[in-house]
Formats: sequence, structure tokens, C-alpha cells
Amino acid sequence: MNGSSVRESSLILAIDFGTQSVRALAYTQSGECRAKHQLTIDQYQHPEPGWTEHDVEGFWTLLTASCQGLWAKGVDPAAIAAVVVTTQRATVINLDEMGRPLRPAIIWTDQRRAPPRGRLPRLWRILFGLLRVRPIVENLEAEAEANWLERYQPELLAQTAHFLLLSGYLNYRLTGELKDSAGSQVGYVPFDFKKQDWCVDSDWKWHSMAIKRYMLPSLRAVGETLGAVTAEAAKATGLPMGAPVIAGAADKACEVLGVGALEAGAASVSCGTTATINTTRSQYVEVVPFMPAYPAALPEHFNTEIQVFRGFWMVSWFLEQFGEAERRRAAERGVPAETLLDELLAQTEPGADGLVLQPFWNPVLGETGPEGRGSIVGFKDSHTRAHVYRALIEGLAFALRSGKERIERRTKTPISCIRLSGGGAQSDQVAQIVADVLNLPVERFDDCEASGRGAAMLGAAAIGWYPSIAKASKAMLGETYGIAPDPEAAKRYDALYEGQYRPLYGRLKSLFARQLTAQ
Repeated sequence: MNGSSVRESSLILAIDFGTQSVRALAYTQSGECRAKHQLTIDQYQHPEPGWTEHDVEGFWTLLTASCQGLWAKGVDPAAIAAVVVTTQRATVINLDEMGRPLRPAIIWTDQRRAPPRGRLPRLWRILFGLLRVRPIVENLEAEAEANWLERYQPELLAQTAHFLLLSGYLNYRLTGELKDSAGSQVGYVPFDFKKQDWCVDSDWKWHSMAIKRYMLPSLRAVGETLGAVTAEAAKATGLPMGAPVIAGAADKACEVLGVGALEAGAASVSCGTTATINTTRSQYVEVVPFMPAYPAALPEHFNTEIQVFRGFWMVSWFLEQFGEAERRRAAERGVPAETLLDELLAQTEPGADGLVLQPFWNPVLGETGPEGRGSIVGFKDSHTRAHVYRALIEGLAFALRSGKERIERRTKTPISCIRLSGGGAQSDQVAQIVADVLNLPVERFDDCEASGRGAAMLGAAAIGWYPSIAKASKAMLGETYGIAPDPEAAKRYDALYEGQYRPLYGRLKSLFARQLTAQ
């Protein structure tokens, strides 16, 4: 992945468009990442507190620049046999009838909320009341970006001919066709997660969201061909005109595929901006009742996902608020500041000397209600910022353990192995803490680009390198190396989890609810 010319008979180009960066990755048939080019996404806009937007054309510019950077590293564009896009989820884009952006994209981290829409027919209202899920439906209506636009930018919504997720927009720019993958439809759109298609006309979601069917793209199953690279896209990216563009899946789904967590008992833990624990199933199971199982990067399969919304973004938060020394030394050494945080973990013992953190900086489905807030309890005068950082990492691991237990209860399938991915997984000490808190063996990969690797697996199966996506995953997975839980640390963490972490939120919930109403 450095300097020397990369010329293969054919390569799969995976475009991994995350929240913090976009990466263009060239994969061989064996699953080796021969080269990559990564660009930071640093032009997010915050026009109001809690809002997050990005220039739509800027997304396309980043994609084209990432491709051009790959060619500059010696990859022959003519060797690209197929292109697969995987993206951040739930970022929405409004286009007019000519395919031009009407406003900046609303990013999945955006916190604006719409007022109640009040369009549900009476029978649906009665049914949801009987099922006691009215708060879930009301929260969906409040979170739906289209509903906010309907209320506050109605003229713009009226001009919207195409309402796309980021994946749909990038696939449109590559192919000129308004098609997207069913595996990428994670967001506030009228999608039937069980059937993995748009909802039927009689579904209640059409009444709860200000989206019309004509606004939405045509959907294709994961691994099918969406179209071919157009002449215009070829000129901008350097890709060969006519190269097939394959239906990918959302970034978390591709991560699960990319670490091979397809069999019963294996779980994918993503130490990314949003931390998640995921398993793959052929049956539809809602781990949190009335919250959907998302499409897997495997046709007619589902991911049983539990999220910690802010996840390992909290490492960035810690660096910004308390890590000036690490930021300064990292700049001097030319290394990421995150790599220096392991020194703080080395200064402290498991349990952070009694300091307990719950990482609910935002509400977490299944764990909190709308009042959700985080907490750090147990401070003593001997605690340092090193203890705070350890408590942060341990708190994230505790939240993932809670998600693991919830998945096991709902699916009645024990989890026996963790496959780790994401930026946080590159730390040996973070990986050890995850192994110790979950008291399970953890497997990691030399190539940490799990989402890109998963996308490449989809492309490899689509062009016939392998007879199925599952066989592509097995063949392209690469070598893993394991981390075993430390028995003494696992015992200490078990006592801390059961005795302090688990009961903590229940005891603070009423206080958080009062804080919410006082705002």
C-alpha cells in the first residue's frame, strides 16, 4: 500500500464514505487491500446548535478526489472491474427534477426535531395506543427530516423530486440512474425492513412521513448491478466508463460482512463513531421491540443491531476537552493523537479505581428514553484524567455487553466470539478491555478496513469471482489474531457491571427526566 505501481488483472474499488472520512480502497480477489486513499470529511456545517449539514456537491467532490488519489498511488484505473459504495446511514439529500441539490444534506447526527404531524388515521392511533408504542411512533415523526422540512421549509419540500440517502445520491452520480441498494435503506424513510422494500401503499409510515413514493429511488437487492459508470462520472473520477456499479449496503452491514460475522454465535463489534454490536440472521427479529432489524449485506438476511449512538466519537470528545498534551505531542511526532491515549490506559487498573461512566451522551434505544443523558459517578480526589479515560472506554464496553445480552435474550442464541473492527479496534488495550468486559475471545484483523472489505466482497461475488457473497466473505476474510479475556480482569468487570453499571441508569432516570422538562 505504498508507492510501488499496483497493476492487477482486475480489482474491486470499494468507496467507504463514513462520517469522519471517505476512503477509496482497491481490493484483489484474495481480499488484499492493495492501496487506499483516505480524505477527512471536515466541512460539516452547524447553522444552529444541534444541527449538522454538509454541502451535497462537496460529497461528490470528496469521492472523486479519493479516486484520483488512488490512481496517484499507482493503481491502474483500467484494472477496476467493479465499483461498490458503502456509506454512513440516514443522511438525507433533496434533489429537484433535474437532479440538482435543493439544500445541504442533513447528516444523521443532526438533532433537529419536527412537531407532531397528526396525520395518522384513527384506527392506527387506536392500535398503537393499545400496543403502547405511541411514543415510538411519535419519536419517528419527530426525527424524520422530511417532516421538519414540511413544517419549516415547505416550498423546498414541494420542489423535491428525489429524496435520497447519501448512498443513493453517490450511486446516482456514478451511474446517472436513480437506483439504490435495499441494503442501504437505514433512515427515516417509509421502508419495510422485514420485506426489504418500500412500504405498501396502506402502510402507516406514509401517513407519518412527508415523503411521496415518486420521490424515492428504485431499489435493488444487495449484490445486484445498479448501472454502469457514465462518461461524465468517468471524467470526474478517472474510473473506466462502463464499469459496473454494484448495490452495496450500509457501512455497519458491510462491517459485519467484512469481519465474517455471518454464522450463529459470532458477533461484530464496531468501535466506530457509533459503536455497535451486530449479529446476522436469516429470520427477522426485533431486538428492541418495534425497532427494526436492519438489512444485512447478504440478501434476505438481517442484522440484529444494538447501538451506542455516540460510541467511539467520545474518544474524539475526550481529546478535544482533555487531551491537549496528546494533541501537541501527536503533532510533533506526526501520528494520530488517539494512539497516545493508550498511555493513559497503561497508568490505571481495570475498574478505574471505582469510577463508572455511562456513555449515553445522547439517548440510546433500548437503554434510555428521550431523557437519556450520560453520567460519570464515583469521583475521588485521587482520580486523574487517566481514570476518566479508562472509565470512558470501560463504559462503552459495558454498553456493548448490555447490547450483547439483549441480543442473546431475543434471539435465544448465545454469542461465543467477537469480531472487532473500527478505529478504536486498532488499540491493543481497547481490544483487551472489550474482551475482558464481555468475557469472550476477540478476533482482530491486520486490515482494519472492515466496511470497505465487506463492500469488496459484494463486488467480488457480483462479477463472478465467487459463487456467493458468503463464499466471497470466507475467501477474502484474511488472517485474524485473537485476544483472550484475562480471568482476573473479567471477574472484576463482572462485579462492576452487575453491581454498579446496570442499576445506575434506573436510579438516575427520574433526575434526567426532570432536567429534560426544565429545559
